Amino acid sequence: MQFCDECGSMLRAEGDVMRCASCGYEEPKDEALAESYVSTESQDESDVIETEEGADFEGKPTANEACPECDNDEAWYTIKQTGSADEPPTRFFKCTECGARWRGYN
Repeated sequence: MQFCDECGSMLRAEGDVMRCASCGYEEPKDEALAESYVSTESQDESDVIETEEGADFEGKPTANEACPECDNDEAWYTIKQTGSADEPPTRFFKCTECGARWRGYN
């Protein structure tokens, strides 16, 4: 397994180069290491959690949570481990009505 020198993400083999899907960095594939490369099936990105401002929540699971902006009682949510492993994960909500965003801590 090789990692990107720019951002630290895992490099993927694409033809005769190793390419970073995160930042686009690429380097030539080292043929001396080619025998040790392991190929896997394409990664399914359906389980990727997006928490940035422009994230597309539509189609994610919903929860009965009251929106702090419009009092709508349904919101999409994602879960992300933001603290150490012995702490509960953080839930990120987006109102299905007005699009307001907030966090939920357990």
